[in-house]
Amino acid sequence: MSNRTRPRRHAQILFAALVLLSALLPVRAMAEARLALVVGNGAYVNVTALRNPVNDAILMADSLRKVGFEVTLITEAKQDELIRAISEFGRKLRGAGDDATGLFYYAGHGVQSFGTNFLLPVDIALQDAADLSLVGVPAQAVLRQMFSARNRTNIVILDACRNNPFVTIPDLSDNGLAEIKAPRGTFLAYSTAPGDIAVDGTGANSPFTEALATHLSAPGVPIEALFKDVRVEVVETTGGRQTPWDTSSLTVDFQFVPAKAPTPEEIQMRQLWESVQMSYDPVQVLLFLRANPDNIYADDARALLRDLMAKTLKPGESVAEAAKPAEAPSETTAEKPEPVDPVQSERDLIEQARQAGTADAYQAYLDAYPEGAFAELARLELRTIENNAPRTDPISRPPEPVAPEKQTPDVAATGMPDTVAFNTPLGIGDPEIATRSIAEIITGSPLFPPIDGLPDIAWKDKACANCHHWNQENLCTQAKTYLAGGKAALAKKHPLGGTFKQALAIWARDGCK
Repeated sequence: MSNRTRPRRHAQILFAALVLLSALLPVRAMAEARLALVVGNGAYVNVTALRNPVNDAILMADSLRKVGFEVTLITEAKQDELIRAISEFGRKLRGAGDDATGLFYYAGHGVQSFGTNFLLPVDIALQDAADLSLVGVPAQAVLRQMFSARNRTNIVILDACRNNPFVTIPDLSDNGLAEIKAPRGTFLAYSTAPGDIAVDGTGANSPFTEALATHLSAPGVPIEALFKDVRVEVVETTGGRQTPWDTSSLTVDFQFVPAKAPTPEEIQMRQLWESVQMSYDPVQVLLFLRANPDNIYADDARALLRDLMAKTLKPGESVAEAAKPAEAPSETTAEKPEPVDPVQSERDLIEQARQAGTADAYQAYLDAYPEGAFAELARLELRTIENNAPRTDPISRPPEPVAPEKQTPDVAATGMPDTVAFNTPLGIGDPEIATRSIAEIITGSPLFPPIDGLPDIAWKDKACANCHHWNQENLCTQAKTYLAGGKAALAKKHPLGGTFKQALAIWARDGCK
């Protein structure tokens, strides 16, 4: 093929692809069609008028449009208008394809006679029960139109059982609607149970339609579960006077709003959390939280960590030590008795100490229960209080910060050194930091809990290196994340101090030497 004909050939291929795509698009749209006919009748001429059906129909039409339905809305329909709308709905559904969804919603008067349900047009006039099939519209007419379309999913919703307007006519004294026998692939929902009467409600909408409109947009909820939620709400709203009813012969799963597909990142995070969760390893959970403190599984991870540590952490033991597998007991090892649950007086005393937060309070607990269940916790708190107490002994005071005239030019100008080495004092920040090297700092204890809600026994007086397994190589990997994260990463607090994090970034920049 010559160079001159190659671009022409590529253009022909592209044009053919576009033609094929344009031909397939209508088919795809047709396969996913959602068609709805919504009817609301309330201004009856010869029987009791209803206040809410038109409002209900408008609300339902708007709600259905929001979830992807093409809606035909008719209100205050006379008999010929109602029949014509149902017929036109059937024609559209038959032309929409096998995968289309059809939905019929009706709000207004509905009655049953000899087990057959009828929807009443606003111009109905009836003197004898035998004439009902001549002036009413049988609900089965809608089902026949749907069945003729041979589509897989059809939904019929009837909010039509408010009262019987023909109670004075013989053979028309039944309340509510009869249960409809629908063809396969149909979901039928009634505003109340067969034979019962639904309340009209005190607001602009009926309790049933108002609840349905609220739940319709919930993503990822199967239709059966959605109408169950509606039923629960209506029962509560009406004080148990009305129980919505539904019956289904669906053969496919249907959701008004499909669940949002997770992103690859969300899938990866879920898989990582499931792996950590199954490990039952407090170190793995701790590292997961440190790497992903704000992810959607963080609360579950914190709860799991607290549970694991409550079961495995011994007094004075680090998280890493607790995670080590226990050695098999020897045959000569005597069985230890089960720990005794602390008596209430001991619990009260440790709680008083916690609330007071003073050395005297914790010492009072230890005096009363030197070997109590909370003795180790009390000793740790007492040691922390004593370590944090101000000292007046000049020999014990921390060294003074580096004087400005003795700082190197780069520290004096910017507040940060030009280089940072692993085994050399930082020379910046608070005296406790400035006089120590990175290697020395990581053997110290955090200044505050590295994870919100972490029990004191897990971090106070514990070296951070125990949890991180820090050595020069592993710490370098973490330091590089501070370097790559820029100001946002450096702005977050660090359990060993913000200056330490900044120093790590400089150290990583220079190759972690």
